[in-house]
Amino acid sequence: MTFLDCGGRKLDLSRPAVMGILNITPDSFSDGGVFLSPEKAIAQALLMAEEGADIIDVGGESTRPGARPVSAQEEMDRVLPVVEALHARIPLPVSIDTSKPEVMRAAVAAGAGFINDVQALRAYGALAAATELNVPVCLMHMRGEPRTMQDDPRYADVTGEVRNFLKQRLEACGNAGIPASRIVVDPGFGFGKTLEHNIELLRGLKKLQGLGASVLVGLSRKSMIGKALGLPVAQRLHASVALAVMAAQQGARIVRVHDVGPTVEALRMWAAVYPDSSKEQ
Repeated sequence: MTFLDCGGRKLDLSRPAVMGILNITPDSFSDGGVFLSPEKAIAQALLMAEEGADIIDVGGESTRPGARPVSAQEEMDRVLPVVEALHARIPLPVSIDTSKPEVMRAAVAAGAGFINDVQALRAYGALAAATELNVPVCLMHMRGEPRTMQDDPRYADVTGEVRNFLKQRLEACGNAGIPASRIVVDPGFGFGKTLEHNIELLRGLKKLQGLGASVLVGLSRKSMIGKALGLPVAQRLHASVALAVMAAQQGARIVRVHDVGPTVEALRMWAAVYPDSSKEQ
C-alpha cells in the first residue's frame, strides 16, 4: 500500500515514514515526566512536525520493563487534551498508543486516526473497538507483559516465532472484519527480547514483509544500544539514527523515534543515494 487513511489524513508509505514519539507519562524509560503537562507535550509535537515527522504517536502509559499500569481514566486525562489540540493545530495524523478499548474510542473521537497497540488487540474488547473505529492499527509482538517481559525471555527461533504470532493476530483481525489494508505490524524490539534476539530480528526483518502488512519498528534509544555500546539513554542518538536507517534498508515503512530531525535527515540522505531501495517494493 502506498498510504494509510488515518481518519481522513494520509500517511504516505511510498517511502519510510517517521513517527514521532510523544510520551505523556511520568515514568517512560527515556523521557518520563518531560512532557507531562499538555503545554509541553503540544510544544514538543509541534517541534516534531516542524522537523518532518509524518505522524505523532501520543501515549499516556509507560510500557518500559517494570512499569506500573494506570487506569483508563488516568490515561485519558493525560492524552485526550493533547490529541484534541494536535488534531486542530497540525495536518498530520495523530496516533494513540494504548491497549485499552475505552481509550481507543475516546482518542479517536478526539481526533486520533491510528491505533498503536503493544498488546496487538488482545485486551478484552480491544479487537471489537478497533473494528468499530475504522482506523489503521499497529499490532505489536510482546512476550509476556511490561512488568515481567524481560525476565529471561527465550525463543528457539525469534524471527519465526514473532512472524507466526503476527500472522495469527492478522488472521484474528481479518475474522473480525479489519482488512489487511488497515493493519501495520511491529516485531516489538525490546519487548520480551534480549540483545541477541533484537539483533537477529533486525537482520531478519524482511521475513515479515510476506505477511502482507507494512512493518513499523521502534528502536529509538532502546536498551539494546546500551547493552551493545555501553551508552546511557541520553547518549543514544547516533546509534538510534543508524538503527532507523538499517530498519528502513530491511523494509520497515514506519520508524518510531524520539529524535525526529536527525532521523528525517538520515533517511532523506539514504533515499538520495539509494532511491530505488527507499521506495515501497
